[in-house]
Amino acid sequence: MTNALPPLHNGHAPITLQQLFREAIYAFEEWNAEMAEPFVTFEGKFLPISAVFEAMRGCTDIVPANVVGSVTERLTKPWQGEGPLDEMTFQTAARVMGVLVRKRLHANGGADLAALASRSAEAEHSQR
Repeated sequence: MTNALPPLHNGHAPITLQQLFREAIYAFEEWNAEMAEPFVTFEGKFLPISAVFEAMRGCTDIVPANVVGSVTERLTKPWQGEGPLDEMTFQTAARVMGVLVRKRLHANGGADLAALASRSAEAEHSQR
């Protein structure tokens, strides 16, 4: 499903993908625990937020400070980066958010539903 998103170039994400990542975090923040995984739109396509986080797992760009706060406030341990200013990469943020999505889906019993929806979307895309 991530092939619907622009690719990374040598570990760098296009600005459109970085903005979509931010939208996915906002959708996660608004996610009511009893609801299905939220979607974001990109070029007229609806994508689950987990697809956006997965697409950014290889991105080495630094996350803006306001987005770092949205990620770190969900951690159970304090964030300590390796950089001089404790910078966080999109790669790290994407991994954290991916885990949080999977935990919420699992807690809701929705992991099976999300997997089914993902397989269905992949099958539809391969038929085109």
